[in-house]
Amino acid sequence: MALKSVIVLEGTNPHFGWNDSGSKPSGFPLNWINGPEKVCKSMSFGGFSGFSACRAIRNVEDGNTSKRDTKLERVIDETKSSFPKPLSVSDLSSTADDGWKVRISFKGFPGSYTEDAAFKAYPKCETVPCNEFEDAFKAVELWLTDKAVLPIENSSSGSIHRNYDLLLRHRLHIVGEVQLAVNFCLLALPGVRSEHLKRVISHPQALSLSDILLSKLGVSRENVDDTAGAAQYVVLNGLRDAGVVASARAAEIYGLNILADGIQDDSDNITRFLVLARDPIIPRTNTQFKTSIVFTLDEGPGVLFKALAVFALRDINLTKIESRPQRKRPLRVVDDSNTGSAKYFDYLFYIDFEASMAEPRAQNALGHLQEFATFLRILGCYPMDTTL
Repeated sequence: MALKSVIVLEGTNPHFGWNDSGSKPSGFPLNWINGPEKVCKSMSFGGFSGFSACRAIRNVEDGNTSKRDTKLERVIDETKSSFPKPLSVSDLSSTADDGWKVRISFKGFPGSYTEDAAFKAYPKCETVPCNEFEDAFKAVELWLTDKAVLPIENSSSGSIHRNYDLLLRHRLHIVGEVQLAVNFCLLALPGVRSEHLKRVISHPQALSLSDILLSKLGVSRENVDDTAGAAQYVVLNGLRDAGVVASARAAEIYGLNILADGIQDDSDNITRFLVLARDPIIPRTNTQFKTSIVFTLDEGPGVLFKALAVFALRDINLTKIESRPQRKRPLRVVDDSNTGSAKYFDYLFYIDFEASMAEPRAQNALGHLQEFATFLRILGCYPMDTTL
């Protein structure tokens, strides 16, 4: 006897859903039940609070469906107006100028530099602020947003290691990169001058990269998690003795005055961001592409040299090398003829290289690397951003 499974979703967010493949988003428990019961759960994570999702799955026999079908049709009709069709793979686009309004999750508040990067990549996008980087990943996995944007490295302060770890923990694909020239501004409430300031509030990185001006002002420094969040905090609390290091767009959003522009110590302050999506894009050869991978190696002399040589032998330029200790197995014990045993850190190696996976040389290089790598994963193949 054939059975039909029907999923009824109710909630407050019109973009909640998942694809037709039947795979459930990671980190989100589905409640499978039989019969007419309905299970309702409230969930709150990061920037998405008070979010209610109720789901019921009913098994309906083909031979006796009249009453249940009538009830089901009524429920569907009631919710159809508030729930559009869930996003599917065909809805996604890898281009920024197709006129479709992409929903992009990011960590921070409106007016943050990450949101600036999202608008650079997708000028018509709708941004969804999140409290944590992990929430930005989850928003894409749960189909709340189409893509996520997160910073990965800065020209002055280096790599953001937390996000490298999240790339491996989650199964999203890198589909683009954004290089953004970060311009810091000193902001304050209207009518407040720089000599009135006793403290300056911002993200620790923004404060450290604006050290010269802040030292001249002789102000104390207070750390918060986000530059735009600092701007919002000063406005909401009416702090006339506090300044903020943030963007010019944050000043516009929160009604602050710009006391000084371009206050960063290094005028060439560039942050590189990654664009993540549920599905990879098709690599091409008619434009410059970059590929990001992560792999592990056995312990031994010259093993890393051999791994890097597979790219040099094929004239493939490496643009980034990053190593991170493996969280679940940080140490490896290896027999040593002199001391009996030795302990080594077990590393993950992240590499970016300038080549498309549509090119035979890139395919051959990874095939060669796979011969002695104990683990290899392609994080994404995507167009390079050559603009600033």
